[in-house]
Amino acid sequence: MVTVAKWDAAEVLTSPERIAAYLEIALEDDDPEVLKVALGNIARAKGMAEIAKKAGILRASLYRALSPEGNPEFATVAGVLKALGLRLSVTQEGITRRRASARSRGATKAKSRTAA
Repeated sequence: MVTVAKWDAAEVLTSPERIAAYLEIALEDDDPEVLKVALGNIARAKGMAEIAKKAGILRASLYRALSPEGNPEFATVAGVLKALGLRLSVTQEGITRRRASARSRGATKAKSRTAA
């Protein structure tokens, strides 16, 4: 008989890098429910009370917003991200971060060559 242990994402979200990578993957899903669950897991990993305080909302309100029945307002999502030391970034669909970074480096090089 195989025993399966329950996996809790909050247990592995132990560094800012892991949190950012986890959230980035959640955003790639294009499903607001996935983002809400991810934010809830991150908030639990960091401490719901601490995140609520830093976001300027009541702990109970944060629990409610990130619950399965919740529907967090954008202000709540933005506040949680700020409390985590994160921010949203926008890229054109179909362009990966790596390609966008390479383009900006190329533009910087081109500007420095023309300025010389």
